[in-house]
Amino acid sequence: MPGTADATATDRVEDTLRELILRGDLTPGARLAEVELADRLGVSRTPVREALSRLVVQGLVDSAPNRGARVATWTLAELEGVFDLRTTLEPRLTALAVPRATADDVEELDRLAAATVAVGRPGPGQDLDALVPANRAFHDRIVALAAHPGLAGALGSAIRTPLQRRNFRAYDDAALRRSLAHHVEIVDAFRAGDADWAAAVMTAHIRHARSVMVRAAEPDSTPSPAPAEGDQS
Repeated sequence: MPGTADATATDRVEDTLRELILRGDLTPGARLAEVELADRLGVSRTPVREALSRLVVQGLVDSAPNRGARVATWTLAELEGVFDLRTTLEPRLTALAVPRATADDVEELDRLAAATVAVGRPGPGQDLDALVPANRAFHDRIVALAAHPGLAGALGSAIRTPLQRRNFRAYDDAALRRSLAHHVEIVDAFRAGDADWAAAVMTAHIRHARSVMVRAAEPDSTPSPAPAEGDQS
C-alpha cells in the first residue's frame, strides 16, 4: 500500500523523539534540525518533518518561521499549572480504579510497583533509565483501570509536556525513596479496597513530585545532585 512505509517510519521517529524528549536527552530549547535527526535515526527527512509536526501538536516541540523546530520550553508558572491539573485528575482516576480492580489487577499493580522499586531504589542496582518506563507502566495501569476516557485524555495531555517528563535525576535519594514508597502504599490501598486512601496517597505522590520538579526548574535553584553511580514519581 502506498505510503505505508513512510507512515511506519514516521511513527517510529515520533516515538523515538518523544522518548528522547521525555527522558531529557533532548533538553528544553534544543534545536531539532531535520537533516541531523534524519542522519541520527537513519531515515529520510520526510518522516522526521512529519514526526516533528505531530510533536508540535502534542506540545513537545515548538516551531516558528526562520527559527526552526526546538524542544518546547515551559515557564515555571506553566509547570506548576500542569501539576495542579494532575493533582485534580490523577487522584480522581485512582479513586475510580479501586472498586474496579480485581485481585489479579491488584497483583499486577503490586508487580509494577515492585519493578519501580527494583530499578529505582538508590544503590548498586539503580537504573534511572529503566525507572522511566516502569513508573509510566504503573501510572498507566491505574488510569486504564479507572475506565474513564474523558479524564484519562485530559491527564494524557497534561503529562506529555517536556517539563513533566519523568526526569528522576532531579530527585535526591531521600525524595526518590519517598516517591517509590508511595507506589507501594497505593497498592496497599487497592488491596484494602479503600478508594479514599489510594486517592490521598496519589495526591501526596503528585504534590511531592511537584515540589521536586518545581525546585529543579527554578532559575536560582541549585540542581539536585544525581545519585552516585554504584551506590520519577
